[in-house]
Amino acid sequence: ILGALVLGLVVGAVALNLGPDAAGNPNGLQATLKVIGSSYVSLLKAAVVPLIFTAIVSSIVGLRKVTNAARLAGQTLLWFAITALIAVTLGIVLGVVLKPGTAAAGSDLTPADPYAVGTWWNFLIGLVPQNFLGLGVNASVGETGAVSASASFNVLQVIIISAAVGIAALKIGEKAEPFIKLTESALAIIQKVLWWIIRIAPIGTLGLIGNAVVEYGWTKMGSLTWFVAVLYIGLALVLFVVYPVLIKAHGLSVRQYFSGAWPAIQLGFVSRSSIGTLPLTERVTERNLGVPRSYAAFAVPLGVTTKMDGCAAVYPAVAAIFIAQVFGIELSTVQ
Repeated sequence: ILGALVLGLVVGAVALNLGPDAAGNPNGLQATLKVIGSSYVSLLKAAVVPLIFTAIVSSIVGLRKVTNAARLAGQTLLWFAITALIAVTLGIVLGVVLKPGTAAAGSDLTPADPYAVGTWWNFLIGLVPQNFLGLGVNASVGETGAVSASASFNVLQVIIISAAVGIAALKIGEKAEPFIKLTESALAIIQKVLWWIIRIAPIGTLGLIGNAVVEYGWTKMGSLTWFVAVLYIGLALVLFVVYPVLIKAHGLSVRQYFSGAWPAIQLGFVSRSSIGTLPLTERVTERNLGVPRSYAAFAVPLGVTTKMDGCAAVYPAVAAIFIAQVFGIELSTVQ
């Protein structure tokens, strides 16, 4: 993936120098890069809903094998919330102090009207599933009158429905065993398919980066360098400061934790997919860190689908402040 990243920059530079064709359309190289990148993203999106559903259902029904299940589940969710709060607070502090948006403020980025306004009320309404798995279709009419449609989904609604189904299966007991086995088998199959998608990640990376070079140019991409650096500072602080402090506070070995968890951390970094690392994460959690299989079967699938301190805590905090700084929007402490 790192090799593809470098190659993508080179190929993107070539496509940028070629420029558009005589009719003003993207040249063949750029068009190819765009198709490769967008197709890879579509593959990843196609795997999201079935992965979240099967992983969360399997995670919750796994509690039937755990003693003191309610207490363990409650403590797990509590620590998920605590570490997420720490991570998002770090993201906010870094965004305010290091000001990643100042480097991009002078670029020719232009704001657009928001397609939705975020409020607590809209957030709560959005939690209510509109249909099974929160699936929907967006339709639009182009300048030529052609109608295009694209499928969409609400991740929070998918999580809520999955949790409800998992709890129901857990309550039903023996009658739900066929469904539970089917779900666990489906999860294993989907994981295998996702692994195939991850294996072609270098190709997708080449297309995405190459097309980004052409679409945004070196100036706009260069203005995002400090934004990316601030993100990595936040991720490093969470991984190498926050986690060791919490581990030490609970009387555990920091060295043993990193040596045991490193294979999963490394795969997550290069694959950019927490769900894609699920099988390996579960294996190192049990074998290297000594977590009982019955509890790992609950905590790990739930964690890789709902608990991501990077892309779901540090990133959105820094990104929101970055956008505000780019367009000169003053945010109050409450905001």
